[in-house]
Amino acid sequence: MKGHWNYALILAGLLSGGMAVIAAQGAAGKADPRVGLKAGIRDAGQAIRNMELVATIGKPAGFFNPETPLGDPIPAEKPDTPPAAGAATPAPPAAPGPPAFDPKTANRLDFNNTDLAFDGRRLFMGSYHGFNVYDIEESRDPRLIASVVCPGGQGDVSVFKNLLFMSVEQTRGRLDCGTQGHQTAVSNERFRGVRIFDITDVTHPRQVAAVQTCRGSHTHTLVPDPKDPANIYVYGSGTATVRPGEELSGCSDKAPNEDQNTALFSIDVIKVPLARPEDATIVNRPRIFADPSTGNIAGLWMGGTHGEGTQKTSVTNQCHDITVFPALGLAAGACSGNGILLDISDPEHPARVDQVVDRNFAYWHSATFNNDGTKVVFTDEWGGGARPRCRAIDPPTWGADAIFDIVDRKLKFAGYYKMPAVQTEQENCVAHNGSLVPVPGRDIMVQAWYQGGISVFDFTDPAHPQEIAFFDRGPLDAKQLFLGGYWSAYWFNGRIYGSEIARGIDVFRLKPSEFLSQNEITAATLAHVDTFNPQQQARVTWPNTAVVGRAYLDQLARTNAIPAARANAVRTALDRADSVAPRSARSGETAAQLETLATQLQPTADSASAADRKRVTALITLLKERAAALR
Repeated sequence: MKGHWNYALILAGLLSGGMAVIAAQGAAGKADPRVGLKAGIRDAGQAIRNMELVATIGKPAGFFNPETPLGDPIPAEKPDTPPAAGAATPAPPAAPGPPAFDPKTANRLDFNNTDLAFDGRRLFMGSYHGFNVYDIEESRDPRLIASVVCPGGQGDVSVFKNLLFMSVEQTRGRLDCGTQGHQTAVSNERFRGVRIFDITDVTHPRQVAAVQTCRGSHTHTLVPDPKDPANIYVYGSGTATVRPGEELSGCSDKAPNEDQNTALFSIDVIKVPLARPEDATIVNRPRIFADPSTGNIAGLWMGGTHGEGTQKTSVTNQCHDITVFPALGLAAGACSGNGILLDISDPEHPARVDQVVDRNFAYWHSATFNNDGTKVVFTDEWGGGARPRCRAIDPPTWGADAIFDIVDRKLKFAGYYKMPAVQTEQENCVAHNGSLVPVPGRDIMVQAWYQGGISVFDFTDPAHPQEIAFFDRGPLDAKQLFLGGYWSAYWFNGRIYGSEIARGIDVFRLKPSEFLSQNEITAATLAHVDTFNPQQQARVTWPNTAVVGRAYLDQLARTNAIPAARANAVRTALDRADSVAPRSARSGETAAQLETLATQLQPTADSASAADRKRVTALITLLKERAAALR
């Protein structure tokens, strides 16, 4: 803990003040059906609650090895060190984060599916082997329309207008997208960085740029600048080893005290002219981990444990993911040993405004804001995603989500969430990628947990998150651990899409339950977006329709925040408003009734809890705007 920073050191198991509360069983109930599922690739057991699996699409030809469709098994971990005599709880083995790329074991990853992006009716599926494009206009029958073989991993993708961006970090990557790799340690044909494809003709993507970086690109983030529509910025996050300076000039893996120009302890900012993407280039390598009082570029967490019984946390010399919320001018960086907030009002020069550590986190992996930008969910990828971290012996605050309130651009810890179903030794499981489910009046997230499946949870009350829906399959194999499960799970225009590492793509819809009403689900489908990219969030808005009002009423009824008679009166008025044409004979009377109800609801808002006050206030606004539209 250096200088004068406001570190938030989260105490393991701290329950006082509502902190560190793990999710109640919620949708699972007492006997969780996810426990003990049958193993298999295509015939694994399934457990599902409050969701419907509407489509499953296997990997296309050329994107798996028919002889070894699962790749090679993950070697067993080294045996745990026996606990000291009298130790209260044996500490599970800790891994500091994603392992460095090893070409000898690359075939375990060669064909893995990775992240998803969406544009209009198209879904883009990244892969260590390239990417695939699907037409999802009919979500029950996605149709493959393009496959691009271009190895290099991870293959995470994003889209912006007619451009597709792809992350490459493996040393086998080539400028020409070839599959032959390289025979030498240094090669002028090697590519590690961010590829850019022109997808004007989406059936024939064409590579137009390849921006080389020192550590490659594990992930990337698209950052629009409202003041500069001619360009798009890309934040490149490299987590692999630094390439030799003989291969790319200026690359150094030395410690800061040996080389102030080291490629460590920074991110890459790439500027892409939209009219000439081939001119894309790195314009900044900001030192976002620096100590502002000393200038030391290695100014955040230096790695190691936080004391007895705590996690071993990675050194902060990289970001894994950076999630931007351009409407707020903010980004949340999940940066190995720290979670950070960045001011991105000047996208070319992001500046850190706050940082936190957590003694239960091994590796800060990803981040998701709520729609107001008043909360952020950080994930911990303990074990690098390749290890079983949801076993009965694993602490519920390790490999979990940490939820923070954002107050005056400062991070305030609020609670933890971990998918509650116990998994086996043959299932890699830890918190991974997800997105908001845009239900008005609530903070709901759908999230991938690798072979732990998909979990949908409500974090409106961040100290008491609650699971409301889930889907899970049994392990890929009953005896060995093969890398699989969901890389990511995202909501896009009414459906949840899951990127299954070993199997393909799954498509789901949510079903009404005691935790989520049909009105809330229908209202969420009205929050239509044209494009969705990982690590990029836009503020969602809802139309002033009756079903959105009914969704608020369902929430207020669930918390007993509104008298039943008043709720029924509002429902009746909303129904009547739907049947009345603007400026018709009955429109004035109906508008007056809506305005009266809005006035009558104000005392309810004044006396409600914070969450219900926001709902009642939103309902009042909806009633007034519906009334204005009728006059």
